[in-house]
Amino acid sequence: MGKKEEEKASEKYNFRWVFFISLWTFFMAVGISIITENLVKNLDIAIAFFVLLVIIFVGILFDIIGIAVTTAEEKPFHAMAANKVREAKYAIKLVRNAGQVSNFCNDVIGDICGIISGALGTTIVYKLMTIYTIVNATALTIIISSLVASFTVGGKALGKSIALIYHERIIYTIAKIIMVFENNLNIRFFSKEKNNKK
Repeated sequence: MGKKEEEKASEKYNFRWVFFISLWTFFMAVGISIITENLVKNLDIAIAFFVLLVIIFVGILFDIIGIAVTTAEEKPFHAMAANKVREAKYAIKLVRNAGQVSNFCNDVIGDICGIISGALGTTIVYKLMTIYTIVNATALTIIISSLVASFTVGGKALGKSIALIYHERIIYTIAKIIMVFENNLNIRFFSKEKNNKK
Protein backbone atom coordinates (compact mmCIF):
# COMPACT_ATOMS: atom_id res chain seq x y z
CA MET A 1 0.00 0.00 0.00
CA GLY A 2 1.42 3.40 -1.02
CA LYS A 3 1.59 6.52 1.08
CA LYS A 4 -1.44 8.12 -0.60
CA GLU A 5 -3.51 4.96 -0.11
CA GLU A 6 -2.52 4.85 3.55
CA GLU A 7 -3.59 8.48 3.99
CA LYS A 8 -6.92 7.76 2.28
CA ALA A 9 -7.50 4.72 4.53
CA SER A 10 -6.65 6.81 7.59
CA GLU A 11 -9.15 9.51 6.56
CA LYS A 12 -11.80 6.94 5.70
CA TYR A 13 -11.68 5.02 8.97
CA ASN A 14 -10.45 7.90 11.19
CA PHE A 15 -8.32 5.70 13.43
CA ARG A 16 -7.53 8.55 15.82
CA TRP A 17 -11.27 9.06 16.51
CA VAL A 18 -11.77 5.29 16.96
CA PHE A 19 -8.93 5.09 19.50
CA PHE A 20 -10.07 8.21 21.36
CA ILE A 21 -13.74 7.21 21.56
CA SER A 22 -12.90 3.64 22.61
CA LEU A 23 -10.63 4.82 25.42
CA TRP A 24 -13.05 7.51 26.54
CA THR A 25 -15.97 5.06 26.50
CA PHE A 26 -14.06 2.68 28.79
CA PHE A 27 -13.39 5.30 31.47
CA MET A 28 -16.84 6.83 31.05
CA ALA A 29 -18.56 3.45 31.45
CA VAL A 30 -16.49 2.58 34.55
CA GLY A 31 -17.19 5.95 36.17
CA ILE A 32 -20.93 6.01 35.48
CA SER A 33 -21.34 2.34 36.50
CA ILE A 34 -19.65 2.91 39.87
CA ILE A 35 -21.70 6.06 40.58
CA THR A 36 -25.08 4.59 39.60
CA GLU A 37 -24.61 1.23 41.30
CA ASN A 38 -23.47 2.84 44.57
CA LEU A 39 -26.37 5.28 44.29
CA VAL A 40 -28.96 2.55 43.75
CA LYS A 41 -27.62 0.44 46.65
CA ASN A 42 -28.50 3.26 49.05
CA LEU A 43 -31.90 4.07 47.55
CA ASP A 44 -35.43 2.87 48.16
CA ILE A 45 -36.70 0.24 45.67
CA ALA A 46 -39.20 2.65 44.06
CA ILE A 47 -36.50 5.30 43.51
CA ALA A 48 -34.08 2.63 42.25
CA PHE A 49 -36.65 1.62 39.62
CA PHE A 50 -37.06 5.31 38.70
CA VAL A 51 -33.27 5.67 38.22
CA LEU A 52 -33.33 2.56 36.02
CA LEU A 53 -36.11 4.05 33.87
CA VAL A 54 -34.17 7.33 33.57
CA ILE A 55 -31.07 5.45 32.32
CA ILE A 56 -33.20 3.59 29.75
CA PHE A 57 -34.80 6.88 28.66
CA VAL A 58 -31.38 8.54 28.22
CA GLY A 59 -30.30 5.66 25.96
CA ILE A 60 -33.47 6.01 23.88
CA LEU A 61 -33.08 9.80 23.67
CA PHE A 62 -29.51 9.62 22.37
CA ASP A 63 -30.53 6.88 19.94
CA ILE A 64 -33.14 9.30 18.52
CA ILE A 65 -30.47 12.02 18.14
CA GLY A 66 -28.06 9.63 16.39
CA ILE A 67 -30.69 8.49 13.89
CA ALA A 68 -31.91 12.06 13.28
CA VAL A 69 -28.38 13.23 12.44
CA THR A 70 -27.76 10.41 9.94
CA THR A 71 -31.18 10.97 8.32
CA ALA A 72 -30.98 14.76 7.89
CA GLU A 73 -29.48 16.79 5.05
CA GLU A 74 -27.65 20.10 5.16
CA LYS A 75 -29.86 21.92 2.62
CA PRO A 76 -32.71 23.08 4.96
CA PHE A 77 -30.18 24.41 7.47
CA HIS A 78 -28.30 26.34 4.78
CA ALA A 79 -31.60 28.08 4.05
CA MET A 80 -31.91 28.93 7.75
CA ALA A 81 -28.31 30.20 7.81
CA ALA A 82 -29.12 32.46 4.86
CA ASN A 83 -31.96 33.92 6.95
CA LYS A 84 -29.48 34.68 9.78
CA VAL A 85 -30.73 31.90 12.08
CA ARG A 86 -27.81 31.48 14.49
CA GLU A 87 -28.58 27.88 15.40
CA ALA A 88 -28.29 26.84 11.74
CA LYS A 89 -24.47 26.75 11.70
CA TYR A 90 -24.48 24.33 14.64
CA ALA A 91 -27.10 22.19 12.90
CA ILE A 92 -24.89 22.08 9.78
CA LYS A 93 -21.92 20.98 11.91
CA LEU A 94 -24.03 18.19 13.40
CA VAL A 95 -25.01 16.90 9.94
CA ARG A 96 -21.44 17.24 8.57
CA ASN A 97 -20.13 15.22 11.51
CA ALA A 98 -22.99 12.71 11.33
CA GLY A 99 -20.68 9.69 11.54
CA GLN A 100 -19.00 10.77 14.76
CA VAL A 101 -22.20 12.17 16.29
CA SER A 102 -24.16 8.97 15.61
CA ASN A 103 -21.24 6.86 16.87
CA PHE A 104 -21.21 8.83 20.12
CA CYS A 105 -25.00 8.85 20.56
CA ASN A 106 -25.94 5.36 19.36
CA ASP A 107 -22.84 3.37 20.25
CA VAL A 108 -21.13 5.14 23.15
CA ILE A 109 -24.09 6.50 25.14
CA GLY A 110 -26.50 3.81 23.90
CA ASP A 111 -24.23 0.90 24.83
CA ILE A 112 -23.21 2.45 28.16
CA CYS A 113 -26.89 2.92 29.08
CA GLY A 114 -27.57 -0.69 28.05
CA ILE A 115 -24.73 -2.01 30.23
CA ILE A 116 -25.68 0.17 33.19
CA SER A 117 -29.40 -0.65 32.97
CA GLY A 118 -28.51 -4.37 33.01
CA ALA A 119 -26.25 -3.88 36.03
CA LEU A 120 -28.90 -1.80 37.82
CA GLY A 121 -31.49 -4.50 37.11
CA THR A 122 -29.22 -7.04 38.85
CA THR A 123 -28.69 -4.67 41.80
CA ILE A 124 -32.47 -4.23 42.15
CA VAL A 125 -32.92 -8.02 42.14
CA TYR A 126 -30.43 -8.36 45.02
CA LYS A 127 -32.19 -5.56 46.92
CA LEU A 128 -35.54 -7.32 46.51
CA MET A 129 -33.99 -10.62 47.63
CA THR A 130 -32.60 -8.96 50.75
CA ILE A 131 -35.82 -7.14 51.65
CA TYR A 132 -38.25 -10.01 50.99
CA THR A 133 -35.83 -12.88 51.83
CA ILE A 134 -36.27 -14.53 48.43
CA VAL A 135 -34.22 -17.73 48.20
CA ASN A 136 -34.57 -18.52 44.49
CA ALA A 137 -34.22 -15.35 42.44
CA THR A 138 -34.19 -17.00 38.99
CA ALA A 139 -37.76 -16.01 38.09
CA LEU A 140 -37.28 -12.49 39.49
CA THR A 141 -34.05 -12.03 37.49
CA ILE A 142 -35.77 -13.17 34.30
CA ILE A 143 -38.70 -10.78 34.87
CA ILE A 144 -36.49 -7.75 35.62
CA SER A 145 -34.14 -8.49 32.68
CA SER A 146 -37.11 -8.96 30.33
CA LEU A 147 -38.69 -5.68 31.48
CA VAL A 148 -35.42 -3.79 30.91
CA ALA A 149 -35.03 -5.35 27.44
CA SER A 150 -38.67 -4.71 26.44
CA PHE A 151 -38.60 -1.06 27.59
CA THR A 152 -35.29 -0.48 25.78
CA VAL A 153 -36.22 -2.18 22.50
CA GLY A 154 -39.78 -0.80 22.47
CA GLY A 155 -38.59 2.71 23.30
CA LYS A 156 -35.92 2.65 20.60
CA ALA A 157 -38.42 1.34 18.04
CA LEU A 158 -40.73 4.27 18.83
CA GLY A 159 -37.74 6.62 18.89
CA LYS A 160 -36.64 5.58 15.39
CA SER A 161 -40.06 6.54 13.99
CA ILE A 162 -39.89 9.91 15.77
CA ALA A 163 -36.34 10.54 14.49
CA LEU A 164 -37.25 9.72 10.87
CA ILE A 165 -40.27 12.05 10.91
CA TYR A 166 -38.99 14.95 13.00
CA HIS A 167 -35.22 14.79 12.31
CA GLU A 168 -34.92 18.46 11.29
CA ARG A 169 -36.73 19.68 14.41
CA ILE A 170 -34.64 17.39 16.61
CA ILE A 171 -31.35 18.61 15.10
CA TYR A 172 -32.46 22.25 15.41
CA THR A 173 -33.24 21.69 19.13
CA ILE A 174 -29.85 20.01 19.75
CA ALA A 175 -28.16 22.86 17.83
CA LYS A 176 -29.81 25.38 20.19
CA ILE A 177 -28.52 23.45 23.22
CA ILE A 178 -24.99 23.27 21.77
CA MET A 179 -25.07 27.00 21.02
CA VAL A 180 -26.00 27.78 24.64
CA PHE A 181 -23.16 25.57 25.93
CA GLU A 182 -20.57 27.06 23.55
CA ASN A 183 -21.60 30.69 24.07
CA ASN A 184 -22.27 30.65 27.82
CA LEU A 185 -19.95 27.93 29.15
CA ASN A 186 -17.26 28.07 26.45
CA ILE A 187 -17.51 24.30 25.87
CA ARG A 188 -16.65 23.38 22.27
CA PHE A 189 -18.34 20.36 20.73
CA PHE A 190 -16.74 20.60 17.29
CA SER A 191 -13.37 21.56 15.89
CA LYS A 192 -12.97 24.56 13.61
CA GLU A 193 -14.48 24.53 10.12
CA LYS A 194 -11.10 23.83 8.49
CA ASN A 195 -10.75 20.59 10.40
CA ASN A 196 -14.28 19.57 9.56
CA LYS A 197 -13.73 20.04 5.85
CA LYS A 198 -10.45 18.20 6.08
